[in-house]
Amino acid sequence: MNSSGAGKGEPMTSSQDARRTQRLGAYAVVVVDDEHGVPHLLLTRVSPSGYPAGWWALPGGGVEHGESPHDAVLRELHEETGLAATTSRLVDVHDVHTVAPGRDDRFEDYHGVHLLYAVTVEGAGPGRPLPAPRVVEVDGTADVAAWLPLDHVDDGERRLLPAVQHALDHLEQYR
Repeated sequence: MNSSGAGKGEPMTSSQDARRTQRLGAYAVVVVDDEHGVPHLLLTRVSPSGYPAGWWALPGGGVEHGESPHDAVLRELHEETGLAATTSRLVDVHDVHTVAPGRDDRFEDYHGVHLLYAVTVEGAGPGRPLPAPRVVEVDGTADVAAWLPLDHVDDGERRLLPAVQHALDHLEQYR
């Protein structure tokens, strides 16, 4: 038995027994005015195989071993939206720390460090139609990629991961 009283293989019931996880991720904040001058934010929806499923996120994800964060944000942007970046610059660092039941109902002490990049994409720009995003990586952590008008992103219709809200709160840095 572990210190929570659960036997081997049983879910832990105490945050003291939490599995510690730290993850470094690189995320794209892409804000573009459409052909009518309406600003849009590019977002992805977390797939059923991702966590938390159904929530909306910035395109991006984990930095692989040996990969630079800059290369990671470009790779993730393409995998999750099919779009290619023309420029990117590191703007901010956001982190989240939670202790809660994870996917397997075992407690997880999770610390996510998010590098947020201001990104421009090929084919996007004032007076132009928005380039159509499409998820390239089948069975990945994103199942939908979409441009959302900025005034609709935080309208209560969708659940947003904390990094999205952080980017919205500091939007002037990404434009």
